Amino acid sequence: MSDGVARIVLGMEYDGTAYAGWQWQAGKPTLQAELQSALSKIADRPITVHCAGRTDAGVHALEQVVHFDCAVQRDLQAWLMGGNSQLPDDIRITWAKPAVADFHARYSAIARFYRYVILNRPMKSALLRTQATWCYHPLDAGKMHAAAQYLIGEHDFSSFRAQGCQSHSPNRYMHFIDVYRREDRVIIDICANAFLHHMVRNIAGVLMHIGMGKAPVDWTAQLLAVKDRSQAAATAPPYGLHLGGVFYPERYGIAGHAVFAKLPADAKRFD
Repeated sequence: MSDGVARIVLGMEYDGTAYAGWQWQAGKPTLQAELQSALSKIADRPITVHCAGRTDAGVHALEQVVHFDCAVQRDLQAWLMGGNSQLPDDIRITWAKPAVADFHARYSAIARFYRYVILNRPMKSALLRTQATWCYHPLDAGKMHAAAQYLIGEHDFSSFRAQGCQSHSPNRYMHFIDVYRREDRVIIDICANAFLHHMVRNIAGVLMHIGMGKAPVDWTAQLLAVKDRSQAAATAPPYGLHLGGVFYPERYGIAGHAVFAKLPADAKRFD
């Protein structure tokens, strides 16, 4: 950064229902466009933001992390309170702080955490229709959890990536996946160094298939071996997917979600 230019880091949450995803798209409502417009009004000049993870259409965030550079001086409260005053009700900036040294919202991240929520009951919900994926067929969360454990570690996730995924490599390091039931909800907590396009939703689709008894527990291992997306289950809907948080090295001073306490000691291999 040149002299006089400050880098600011923001935490934000949003309901992605009304948006065509994070990334700016001509003629479509996007989260990036809304945030840039709000911050540009506070700065009185164009602002470009960079996020930790680009969420798809209909996907939500419990905590997204973004950064931007600006050559004008503004109090942190101006970015926080002023920014929120310019945003729609389904997007909120939750904190703001100056960036440390070489911080980059995307490239400085060690791990990302997603939560996929499945409403598992006979009837749909009027309240959770855009916040959880509905499955009327009873799910065996124990079998889903056992199946998920085959995915831990470094693997080629070709069977779990979207056909149009533009990543140069299908390899990712999965830190942990926990599947558990809370009353009528089955929750998938998943943490990796990074994710391929539709990777979480494709994993959720496979685990739901197993949970319904339509495939054996070791089907996840079989899919890893064949490296063929066409052999897996359908992609799960976006409604239940939430970006839960982003984990950074301690030197950046950004506190992550409590779930990151479960990261293994060698997680800093991605630092």
